[in-house]
Amino acid sequence: MLFIPFFDVQSAVKVLAFSGSTRTGSYNQSLIENAAEIARTSNAEVTVINLKDYEMPFYQAELESSQGMPRNALRFRQLMLDHNRIIIATPEYNGSLTAILKNALDWASRTEQAEFSNEAFKDKKFALMSASPGKGGGKRSVDHLAQVLASLGGKVVEDKVVVPQAYQAFDCNQNLKNDSTKKQLIQEIAELLR
Repeated sequence: MLFIPFFDVQSAVKVLAFSGSTRTGSYNQSLIENAAEIARTSNAEVTVINLKDYEMPFYQAELESSQGMPRNALRFRQLMLDHNRIIIATPEYNGSLTAILKNALDWASRTEQAEFSNEAFKDKKFALMSASPGKGGGKRSVDHLAQVLASLGGKVVEDKVVVPQAYQAFDCNQNLKNDSTKKQLIQEIAELLR
């Protein structure tokens, strides 16, 4: 059981949480669930989604101009607009974030009028994290994601949790086992909610 020190937040804090992985049994989805529980315990309103439920074609200007914004891209963008804090856990694929995550963010940076807009990102706080089977814990993907979000006007929380050797980091209930990692996650979410 994760012990979470109580820190109350303003009732207007709405958190959207999702992983860049759609794999069943994803370590990053487990990390998202741990982070969401911390935020809920602090009285934040939390919405956890799975990008699997928001399938969308890869962003292409020609597709956008001929067919408009896909329905799931509109739904995802609206969720980004409706929340003022975002938690993202990203796996590391070849030293970077996943294609499905980058694609979702690309669509969220568009409008129904086929124009660029950073409204879904600008001045919003983002907490980034990663769980990876490797020794680096997904740090490269988190760093790359931070660059992408900063270029869109997002404010990325300075401390970022990375969980190396993720295959042994969670118990049978998908809670983090390491007390130091739990404490880091609590601190990151507290910073996000401030």
